[in-house]
Amino acid sequence: MGRVGMVRLTVSGHPGSGTSTLVRGLMNRFGWSCLNGGDVFRDEAKRRGMPLSEFGELCKNELDVDRSLDELLQQRMQGDESADIVESRLAGWWAYKLELPIVRLWLDVNDEERARRVAEREGLSLAEALKANNQRSSVDAERFKLLYDLLPEDPEPYTHVLDAAVLNASQILDHVVAILEEAE
Repeated sequence: MGRVGMVRLTVSGHPGSGTSTLVRGLMNRFGWSCLNGGDVFRDEAKRRGMPLSEFGELCKNELDVDRSLDELLQQRMQGDESADIVESRLAGWWAYKLELPIVRLWLDVNDEERARRVAEREGLSLAEALKANNQRSSVDAERFKLLYDLLPEDPEPYTHVLDAAVLNASQILDHVVAILEEAE
């Protein structure tokens, strides 16, 4: 796994698909670093003193804010200071458009399973989690379509799409390690 000064892989998926759990597993296993697009988004919301939902609406209404965050993420994906892993819903798209020769992974999980995971993680009812996930996905899909005329889950940019709905965290990690070893 010897690339130096370049991202090794992107990990993308809808909320509750297991991207963060997978990235933590890869970081622990290999001692890798990660750039999380959600953290970039949350940091900017915090810097502006805004709750995430409000900042999401701002990004939807002021497209230049969202574009600037995406440009920052793309810049940070390249060069000697890039993280080993970039995790965000559009990371695979950016790596594809930048023609980075890396593994671009989409974790595919059905709506019900994602809601179950979010409900468990955040202490919500299944119905609340499903509603929150659907609302967030709808707002984000509208924003991404308006900004870039794309949907994160479109398989075009991904080198691998992993159906992670029936796999546990260690099985997903094992699958991805095998993908990375094969890509070497």
